[in-house]
Amino acid sequence: MSAVAADEIERTPWAMVILLGSLTAFAAISIDMYLPSLPAIATGFHAPPGAAQATLATFFAGLAIGQFFHGPASDRWGRRIPLFAGVALYVVASAWCALAPSLPMLCLARFFQALGGCAGPVIARAIVRDKFAHRQGARILSQLMLVMGVAPILAPLAGSGLLAFGGWPMIFWFLAVFGTVVGVWMFFALGETRSPETAQQARGESPLSAYWILLGKRQLVGYTLAGALNAAALFAYLAASPSLLIETYRIPASQFGIVFGINAMGLIGMSQVNAHLLRNHSPEAILVRSRIASIVCAVVLAADAYSGFGGMWGVLIPLFMVMSSFGLVGANTQAAGLNVDPTRAGSISALMGGASFASAALVSALTGVLHDGTARPMAAVILIAILASAAALYGVARPMSRSAPSVQ
Repeated sequence: MSAVAADEIERTPWAMVILLGSLTAFAAISIDMYLPSLPAIATGFHAPPGAAQATLATFFAGLAIGQFFHGPASDRWGRRIPLFAGVALYVVASAWCALAPSLPMLCLARFFQALGGCAGPVIARAIVRDKFAHRQGARILSQLMLVMGVAPILAPLAGSGLLAFGGWPMIFWFLAVFGTVVGVWMFFALGETRSPETAQQARGESPLSAYWILLGKRQLVGYTLAGALNAAALFAYLAASPSLLIETYRIPASQFGIVFGINAMGLIGMSQVNAHLLRNHSPEAILVRSRIASIVCAVVLAADAYSGFGGMWGVLIPLFMVMSSFGLVGANTQAAGLNVDPTRAGSISALMGGASFASAALVSALTGVLHDGTARPMAAVILIAILASAAALYGVARPMSRSAPSVQ
């Protein structure tokens, strides 16, 4: 391997990783920070305990729909303009959330908050594909998890503190400030990365034509479904965790963030293991092996939840293992999918992200409907989603399981 090639694989542009990680974290921080406030929101609007989960479902719906606009727009008009527009909408909608006078109005404001905020993750993934080759891109996506992963660790703790200090509206005021800071940083630090080939490709076809072409690519469909169903399993946990931990297991709301953060640390740690493995293996090879580990952990989780074995710890320990295994799945499905057609990176990123959040919206609503005060609904949804993800990976995408060549 030449020195130049080695540098290309080893060197990490941390300034860009932190900025892109912050953009990618828009969705995560907007979810995780307000999770501890769900019971308080329901109480404040005199609604049933599960009703506040509707604000999570509408947020996921906005994330799913918005990505289908931001992705093709970033291919056609460049990465910067759609990013600025999305961040501006996010800031305005966050303030609207803080001022919402009713639960339906909060649901609507959350929808528009997501519509703007999803520009960050969808375009950040496209920027990674613009600037980095396949295996290095997968490593950068894994390292974004290190930055983005701070949100699940610190956001619930910060959310609990803001909730105690000024009630749930204070959380949304904080999000408005966060969006403003990242937007200013992005204005000065992020240049245009769209390639001339991508621009030419986008000018020659409509967004609908691009999506139609992409949906005809079997491997991309397989990776998209595998990633979306993996996200469904993750968000089943996110939707159920406040009620399960605070109400069922009687963990104080002030300590909710600690348990939530431990699971996030498992996912982040494994994503960094993934970055190390990518030095010698392709994303596809890691995917083939890691999905099996997720299945085993999900089976144990479901068995414990339905049998009652181990009580709270019988659920929390295998749940930690399931969440950790996702660190070997998310970045690799994204990298594998983006590599199918690099000239349509924005549209692919939108397709994959939109599918993930559409499944998350469905699962969040389903989790609220199935809520019975136990871990059983969550465990069942996680197991079914992971099995379906494995079917899409092995049956549709069919990645090769061999190691990657020494230089890519």
